[in-house]
Amino acid sequence: MVLKKKKNAEVGRIILDDQKLASFRSIATGEENSLVNLLLECVELKDGIEQLHLLKKIGSLLRKLDTNSVHNSQTDSCMEILVAIYWGLESKSPLKRATVSTLGCVPENLEEEVVGCLVSCLRKEMLTVEKSHIRKTIDSIAACMENFSLGEKCMQVIYLEVLQFLQTALLDFKLQNKSLGGQHILQNKLMYDLLLALKTSMVLVQKVQGKIHGIFCKNPEPALCECMCGLLASFTDIIIDGNFLQNVQSSAGMAVLLFIKTIVERDELLPKLVHDLLFNSTKRVHDAPGWLVQSCGGLYRAAPPDDAVLFLIQGTLTMLDWGSRSMRDGGDQLLLDILTTLLLLNTCLQEPSMALSVSRTLSFWTTSALDALQSDSCSQHLKHSLNGNSEFIQKLLGYVWTHLEHPLDALRYQTKAIFKNILKIHQKTIEGSTDLFFLNLTQSLLDLEWHIKGKYISLSCLVEYLGTDYILAVDDSIPKQVLGIMHEQSLATYATDLLEKMFIGHKNQLNSSPQSSNWIEQWHKTWVLPFLMALCDEKSSQTTAIIDHYLPKLLKCNPDSLTYMIEEIRSSDKAGKNGALSCRGALGALMTCLRTARAQGLWSTEDKSTWDQLIPVSLIKQALVHKHEQVRLDALGLICETNRTTEMVSQREMDLVKFFLPYNLNSQFPAIRQKIVWVMRKLFYRIRDSSQILYKQTQAINRQKNSGCEEKANNQDPETQLQQYKDFLMWVCERLFQALFPGASYPSNFIVLSLLGIIAELSDDAEGQTYRVIQITDAMQPAYADALLGCLNSTFEEVKLLAYDLMRKLPATLFGLQDGEKLHTLLQAALDLSTSTKPYDCVTASYLFTLLVQQKGFLLALRACSSKQQMTDDQFDGLSKADGKQPDEETVETNILEVIKYLVNCLSDEIRQAAKSLVHAAASNPLYGRVHCIIGTLQQLSLKSVTKIAEWRQVVEGLISMAFHLSTVVSPICQSSSPEGLIPMDADLETAENLNKIISEIKPRDTNDYFAQVKVMKSDEDKETSRNLPGDGNPAEDLSMTMTDADGRSCQVTAQMVLVCCWRSMKEISLLLGFLCQNVPVQSVPDSKDGLLAFHQVWAIGEYFKYQLLQSRHRGAFELAYVGFIKLTEMFTRCNNSDLQKLTLQWLEEVLQEIKSSAPSSKLCATRRSAGIPFYIQALVSSEPKCSNMGFLKLTMNELIALSMPAVPLAGSQDEHTTIPQVHALNILRALFRDTKLGENVIPYVADGLQAAILGFMSPIWAVRNSSTLLFSALITRIFGVKRGKDERSKKNRMTGREFFARFPTLHPFLLKQLEMVANTMESDSGVLKLHPSLFLLLLVLGRLYPSPMDGSSSSLSLAPFVPLIIRCGHSPVYRSREMAALALVPFVAIDRILPTTQSLMETLPAPTHPCIRQNQIHGTLLQALHLLRSCYDSKQRTNSCLHQELHDIIGCTRAKIWLATRQNPCFLTRATFLDIIFILCHHLDVSSTADPQILDFWQIAHHIILESELFKDSQKFLPAPGLIQWQKSITKLTLSVVAKSVSLRPKSLSRDAICKLASESAYVQPRPLLPHLLHSEFLEVRLLTLETVLFWLEEKDFLQARETDGNVLFLLSGIEDTLKKLAVQEKHPACLAKVLKILCHLDMEGLFPWIVNDSVMSEAKLLRWILSLADTTKSSVELQSATLNLASKLVTHLVQKKQEKSLDSISEELKQWVRLVVQSCEVEEQTEIRLTAAKVLIDAVPSLLANKQLHLDLLDTLTLWRCIFTLLQDEEQEVRDKTTDVIQMVPSFLTACKENDILYSVVNPSLALDLGLGLLCELLQIWGQVLPGIVALVEWMLEEDDVEEDTVNETLGEYDVLFDKSEINLWAEKITFANLLQKHLSRLISHSRAVPDDESHLCLLSAKASDQAQRVARLFDGLPPAAEFSRTADYTRLSIQKVRLLNTAQLLKLFGLGAIIVGHF
Repeated sequence: MVLKKKKNAEVGRIILDDQKLASFRSIATGEENSLVNLLLECVELKDGIEQLHLLKKIGSLLRKLDTNSVHNSQTDSCMEILVAIYWGLESKSPLKRATVSTLGCVPENLEEEVVGCLVSCLRKEMLTVEKSHIRKTIDSIAACMENFSLGEKCMQVIYLEVLQFLQTALLDFKLQNKSLGGQHILQNKLMYDLLLALKTSMVLVQKVQGKIHGIFCKNPEPALCECMCGLLASFTDIIIDGNFLQNVQSSAGMAVLLFIKTIVERDELLPKLVHDLLFNSTKRVHDAPGWLVQSCGGLYRAAPPDDAVLFLIQGTLTMLDWGSRSMRDGGDQLLLDILTTLLLLNTCLQEPSMALSVSRTLSFWTTSALDALQSDSCSQHLKHSLNGNSEFIQKLLGYVWTHLEHPLDALRYQTKAIFKNILKIHQKTIEGSTDLFFLNLTQSLLDLEWHIKGKYISLSCLVEYLGTDYILAVDDSIPKQVLGIMHEQSLATYATDLLEKMFIGHKNQLNSSPQSSNWIEQWHKTWVLPFLMALCDEKSSQTTAIIDHYLPKLLKCNPDSLTYMIEEIRSSDKAGKNGALSCRGALGALMTCLRTARAQGLWSTEDKSTWDQLIPVSLIKQALVHKHEQVRLDALGLICETNRTTEMVSQREMDLVKFFLPYNLNSQFPAIRQKIVWVMRKLFYRIRDSSQILYKQTQAINRQKNSGCEEKANNQDPETQLQQYKDFLMWVCERLFQALFPGASYPSNFIVLSLLGIIAELSDDAEGQTYRVIQITDAMQPAYADALLGCLNSTFEEVKLLAYDLMRKLPATLFGLQDGEKLHTLLQAALDLSTSTKPYDCVTASYLFTLLVQQKGFLLALRACSSKQQMTDDQFDGLSKADGKQPDEETVETNILEVIKYLVNCLSDEIRQAAKSLVHAAASNPLYGRVHCIIGTLQQLSLKSVTKIAEWRQVVEGLISMAFHLSTVVSPICQSSSPEGLIPMDADLETAENLNKIISEIKPRDTNDYFAQVKVMKSDEDKETSRNLPGDGNPAEDLSMTMTDADGRSCQVTAQMVLVCCWRSMKEISLLLGFLCQNVPVQSVPDSKDGLLAFHQVWAIGEYFKYQLLQSRHRGAFELAYVGFIKLTEMFTRCNNSDLQKLTLQWLEEVLQEIKSSAPSSKLCATRRSAGIPFYIQALVSSEPKCSNMGFLKLTMNELIALSMPAVPLAGSQDEHTTIPQVHALNILRALFRDTKLGENVIPYVADGLQAAILGFMSPIWAVRNSSTLLFSALITRIFGVKRGKDERSKKNRMTGREFFARFPTLHPFLLKQLEMVANTMESDSGVLKLHPSLFLLLLVLGRLYPSPMDGSSSSLSLAPFVPLIIRCGHSPVYRSREMAALALVPFVAIDRILPTTQSLMETLPAPTHPCIRQNQIHGTLLQALHLLRSCYDSKQRTNSCLHQELHDIIGCTRAKIWLATRQNPCFLTRATFLDIIFILCHHLDVSSTADPQILDFWQIAHHIILESELFKDSQKFLPAPGLIQWQKSITKLTLSVVAKSVSLRPKSLSRDAICKLASESAYVQPRPLLPHLLHSEFLEVRLLTLETVLFWLEEKDFLQARETDGNVLFLLSGIEDTLKKLAVQEKHPACLAKVLKILCHLDMEGLFPWIVNDSVMSEAKLLRWILSLADTTKSSVELQSATLNLASKLVTHLVQKKQEKSLDSISEELKQWVRLVVQSCEVEEQTEIRLTAAKVLIDAVPSLLANKQLHLDLLDTLTLWRCIFTLLQDEEQEVRDKTTDVIQMVPSFLTACKENDILYSVVNPSLALDLGLGLLCELLQIWGQVLPGIVALVEWMLEEDDVEEDTVNETLGEYDVLFDKSEINLWAEKITFANLLQKHLSRLISHSRAVPDDESHLCLLSAKASDQAQRVARLFDGLPPAAEFSRTADYTRLSIQKVRLLNTAQLLKLFGLGAIIVGHF
């Protein structure tokens, strides 16, 4: 269990002033427990807790006082002191609440005196006018009315004075608010003070409402009238003034109505008065009372703002009693008018906060409407008006349908509440229980697409209200449909909530029904069975949400369903299958169900019989090594997860975990790795928590033994269990440490270090523990410590972080850091790495520094390192003063302080050198590494609690100065016009002088004339001139091509290194300054001594960031400057200094003004994306607190929107002075719309932004069009969301037109007008090409809208006006425009209007005799009809019965325009599109079962078109023409479709009459002649499409089944074998040839022979040689290479299976060539597709070649193929590894039958497959009788893994050859793992076979070879520098791996009495 610390509340203390205390002491008596003495003791105590207890004691004493006792001076004084204590305490103090409780115990006769004291004190408090005291007084007033009866009596006495005080406070707060602009902290504090005053006045008026109302009814007091009207006027001002927070204005709205309700004499007048105030204030001012006009003058003088009306409506709905009789006259109309106004306000108030307020108000309205309907005085008019079918409710439903998909969660929640209330309102208005409203509503909701979230929300409400049976009666397939959509993560929670409500309601309804005996069967069939089907068959990615959300709730609803699930899974046919790779199968489903059930506590494993009853252990082991990642994870979760963390871990569970770990450490998926760590964490915590119980049991048993009353234990001995825990954890630790070997993969390191970190965390966490199972230090060994330290050199920073965190939890002595020499070595390595040219080396250095500064001897080591650096006396002075033997609490701070001083001093020297030559700095000291180490070291210390303030101030000042100096040196590169483009990226430079000239060239001498003129590079003459010029043109030093670094090593300098040096330095500077702003305390006032950062330094940092963001051009530089600048602006928000708070607004206004006045001479960086300017403004805007009124955002967006809009949208030219601001504005808007921090606050500006983007796209300036396009893309993502699917026609990223235009109403007229302008340019009689610039953008927006079935009646925002305009846009002369118009039209047409619209389009096509035929218009119309037909048949919401008549009409129109598909139409493009339409109609016509003459006639016409086309009639050559290729594809596709249909029209499929009908007039097409004709076509597209279709037929499951039944595919292919053979030999195009070879692979090899082509017979051997020769010449085509390999392998397998020894001998050379081809295909350089093909080939070869009892191939060739398998099992691609594991499934039974293992040789993961494969190979060597040759060959594998000769080269290899060295290509394979597995199985083979070599010559040669390698490796190890694992990581790792291999070889040779000399070298 995890113990939580109790949070100690601040009690405070009672303090009285000295005068009162002295006066009270004077009346004290000698009585010990008297009231006076107890109270005196209480006020004199210093501890608040003790005072609290005494107050309770005083309260008890007050209760005992006699109510008849007389007053005395002591009692009066006590009451005064208690009241003084009450007023002196904070409002939320526990002491104040205790004082209230004590005063509540006062006897009745003293209450009046206490009230008098309260009144007196309150009057004194209200006389104090200090601003800080006003808030305290208001708090006290509010506290008096909160559960304090005496306080309420006090308010009754002086309510008028309190109201006057609150009035004064409100006026004062309003005045203060005007003077606090830009000071967010003070402004927010003031707002909350004002809100408290406002709410306090409301509470007070409510407490005394009756009294005030009575006074106004009788004889109003002037003072009271003045005060109430004054407060009412203040509330009105707050509502109208937009500078107040929304919640303040909302409260003011309620206060206005409360005060009006209180003042009005009669309640009957209230509805009309409020109605006039809300809706007719300016017209009915003469009818309003004078006091109301005087108080609410702002509302009567002019029409109130929309938000003010909303706040007043909120107050109206909240404060009026809608169920009372007084509301009957005028109340009904007021209620209905409020609804109308709210719906109107919804379109006006677009800000997210206001939209949410509108939604909440509508929810209040529905509640008020329910109250009105439930009252006895409800009128029939109101009932009729609120009926579900009425106009008012239909409009409200329209609001619901529009906002159920709103991005704000809170708004969707309110919309759901509104919908629920609508259902209740309708129910109240009808008399009967049944109503068509609910049925129609349900049907309309079910007609919606399932991707709409609002559908689930609405259906959930209906289920709650109507019941599950009602919904299932309408559509019983809902469970299956919803489960099918739950793979969408965004819909999973909504779908689960719906299903949960449905199955719970269904269960309750079935239980309560009369026939409830068999309810469980029906319930399981409805809810459980669809879940199991989805779980077994669907992909893992599609079932995650079902498992996480649906399954737990299903089992919680009915736990007994678990048994049904297990029985159903195990008894189904799928239980015998293991499922495909992408599916979990029955075994995975079983693990999932059991895991979820155990996690919920539905079953326990403490009883062994439970395991055996539910599932055998062998199945769990099988699941733990399953190929599917999720199955393995579920099996592990089944073992580890329980509902109780104290449940004992059984030995069986520990054994299963031991089995799991070795094969699952190397998981490639990040999510799976994290889940494994999380599940194992639960297991370790179970061990920890259960061990505490076991330890207590052990102690209890020991006590019983000592007392002599020992009892017999029923369970296992606790001591034995604890020992098992310890042994298990020790095994885990050792196994994990062993996995940290050199060359271990990143996934393994991540899991290992994470698990070790958890174990170390458990062993260190001593809180609440009485027993520790294990200390991780018990498992540590020196080798493990070195391996852990070596993890810091990983190239993955996450591994570094995990290793560092683990090392922090361990003693430093384990790593030998107490040894000064080792400490010095590591520190020197860190210093060297900090100046490395490889970026990841400085990260390693940073981690080393953070580790080493924790050690005491660090300063001595630093002094030793500094002596080598030859530091000056000044630099060394700080170190000489430092003492290395300081106390532990000061060691870290001192070490960090000194190392930062040292690094800053070193960096200062390097900066001076860099100022002379950046080239030399990039080659030897790249600068950024030092800064990175400084940041990493500073992060180890809390700079807000340092002790050496003076020294740290100097260090901070030095850091800032150093940062500015470094920036000055490197910034010219980053501020160049084109830092990336001008610097060459190749490694070969002619001279270093050329590089220096480039650096000189890119210095920022250019002005901001980006848009005005083109940059011209210098000519050779200019370059020669500048070479001789002093200053920038002349190099500071004479640099040669080959530089030397600090150690004298030569290195090649590239310009890329210079660029990386500069921008990374800028990056680190920004991070350093940002870190200082975030973590260094700032001085409270200038020149104070309490902070480390001065005001002028903060200002300087801000100016630096401003300069970098506004002028830097390198993205890497200004992006990181943005990160640092964000931290600075956040610090401004937190600080209390008003000048710093105002700085943000000042900078924002300045930059906006500068953007407005941008000119070519401006300093602002003007690139195509405005460089860092958007980041700068983004940081300033997002720094504004979320609780503010977003003034920065409003200011910025209004300015930018104005700048982004072109002054004259369609002007032919634009002034550059307006162009630059427009480009900047568009780019900044893009950044703001993309900023997630701003969230929904930018939504009100989306409409204007979209208009600016579309209008900007029409600009003649390229820069404006470019920025407009980027802005448009950002807005599309902001509106419709991130793209969630590849299907462009999918509605996932679309929106209904109703929702879109409701959210952005101004876009409806704008888009309509723009589209009309575009459409007018489409139909020009001149025929001139006219392309409107905004056409694409308009169609892209409109194409994402679609009508909804819930739209109902048409409105002003309907989609209908767009349809004719989009149709006209389809007449564009541009092909892409016509295509986009067709795609945009589809979603605009409702489902039931698709076919009628298609028919109308087809009718507009011209006749062949038309005088003016425009092919562009015809093509656009045909495209629109084509896409509409596709969407019609793709739709799942139309039934076939609905299509029959409409389909006849379409066919009639198509027949009438059939000339467009014939030669009569000269345009190939329109012919192709018309053929596509015919194809769709033919494809969906059910010719086989119809006798409809019109359909049969249309089928005949299609046949005629095919046979009469040029493809079959003419042999002439086609001249190139537009649309020719499209026509070829279309006619081929139609032909193939007819061929496929014709097969099914054979005589058995049709009646005799129908056959005769088709046979007449050549209607029936013979398929056999057509396919060869298509395959012999001269057109590539025809052949390729035909081959793809044939291949698809062969691979399609349905056709494969058909081939087994009626042989349709064989019928089609029976006549083309010869054609395919001919094509295989003659085809030249790679794609076609690849398809031919793939088809041949699917055919029977035996049937292909004899292979006769052109009267020549090709034998099998000759064919194999031809295929292999083809493989050598097809390297350029991956598809052809894969097909060649596959066919060759099929042929080889066929030849082997024929068992013709002679034939094999005759092709032995070809077989070796085939083996070489397979080996080559397995190489890591090959494409993934080729490696997958090689894996498939090897899998097919296992039974016949690799695992056969007879060795058909040569032993070495067979072993080579096995090595290919092992190579692919270690491939980097997960897909290749998983495919190769199928090798294990192909192993013959004679090899697996004798195994004594629970693991089936079936679906296993790659790690286990590698282990099993090596074991099988060793067994096969025994079966083949090739043990000794096999051992020799396998040992050579181990020695040949790496070429040791390369290591000798690495001795002198510099590290400057490549800047970003990627090292090993394969990041998954672990060479040591494979070597260890090979050694394990060879050792077993040698031991079991007991082989005695007849000839030891081969073994001796092996031993000599290994000895020679060992000698070289040992010599190379000796030549490595100290700490080589850090300085020469690649070489060290390579040598370490080779050392392990050699030691393994030595162990194997030792079994033969050899290899001792190998070990001696190490």
